[in-house]
Amino acid sequence: MSDIDIYADIRPYNDNEVAPAIARLIADDEFIKAILHYRFPHLSGRFGWLLSPFIKFALTRRWSKIKTVQAVQRQVAGFMDRMIDKTTNKVTVSGLEHLTPGKAYLFISNHRDIAMDPALVNWCLHHNGFDTVRIAIGDNLLRKACATELMKLNKSFIVKRGAKGPREMLKNFSQLSGYIKHSLEQCQSIWIAQKEGRAKDGNDVTDPAILKMFYMEGKKRGEDFASFMQSLNIVPVCLSYEYDPCDVSKITELWQKRVAGNYQKAEFEDIDSIIKGIVGYKGRVHVAFSQPLQQAPSEPEQLAQAIDKQIWQQYRLFPVNYLAAGQQHNSIDEKVAEQWQQRLQGVPKDAISMMSDLYAAPLVKQLQLEKASH
Repeated sequence: MSDIDIYADIRPYNDNEVAPAIARLIADDEFIKAILHYRFPHLSGRFGWLLSPFIKFALTRRWSKIKTVQAVQRQVAGFMDRMIDKTTNKVTVSGLEHLTPGKAYLFISNHRDIAMDPALVNWCLHHNGFDTVRIAIGDNLLRKACATELMKLNKSFIVKRGAKGPREMLKNFSQLSGYIKHSLEQCQSIWIAQKEGRAKDGNDVTDPAILKMFYMEGKKRGEDFASFMQSLNIVPVCLSYEYDPCDVSKITELWQKRVAGNYQKAEFEDIDSIIKGIVGYKGRVHVAFSQPLQQAPSEPEQLAQAIDKQIWQQYRLFPVNYLAAGQQHNSIDEKVAEQWQQRLQGVPKDAISMMSDLYAAPLVKQLQLEKASH
């Protein structure tokens, strides 16, 4: 059995699978309905049946020439350029001088936004002459067939989270671990979040369980933890958003959990968060690539701490971070203070401190590091 078969159910599409996947997407009524809903909300209900054939025709015309993964990436890059122009003041990048084009890296980043985190990493790499990455995405976001098609077209591979028992979970993680190492050996870089789910409270910490998952393949190969991790070319990445388009919904969820003890997600809440993150205003955004980790410690917990340190050091602080932390700073002006007050009005009064914590977190983490180094 070839490697391709081993990973067929989780890997992204290959060139020969692109055209059939696009044809399936265009034929998918749910996908067309979703486009209508988000592009023409006032018309989608009553007149949806009238508009659907036009949408299908337009998509067929626009996408008929797309036959390769590379061509899909060019389409995505064009979309990203337009989206960045509309929703950010500026996207800046640092640390790419540490990386070598043509070399594969395992990018481990903090996780603030479902779609934008890996998309921004890709955008920065693409515009600086690097190949784009394969993206790890949880199967909880792929409940619809069209979502799976879209993600696999965009170089995403699937992290199976819904295992029924320990044995199935072990099998899934072993397959995932093998696929990540296999990709790196194929000279394909990987993006994965430092923990499952977004850091809704701003607390960016690496989960050692993810590092243990990486090592499953190393164990199989009879390698020790430190040298196998060394071979993965780990690069911590820090994404700093001046404003988080999903801040109010994150805090509302955390507040609900604190008050009621639980929170029930609506059926399409994840999809709505993805859309909100893409189209919402982000202000300035900075993507910082750390140096590849030179020496991997021999314990997952120590490695997690080393990754955290690199991420925290790389935060780009904005006026709102100082304001939320209650610190004086000469970058804070009336406009910033006003915008901050408006954001606070979106959350329950008793949840204001949680909103402050979310925005203060990058400054708090950097102060912790400073304290530890003295």
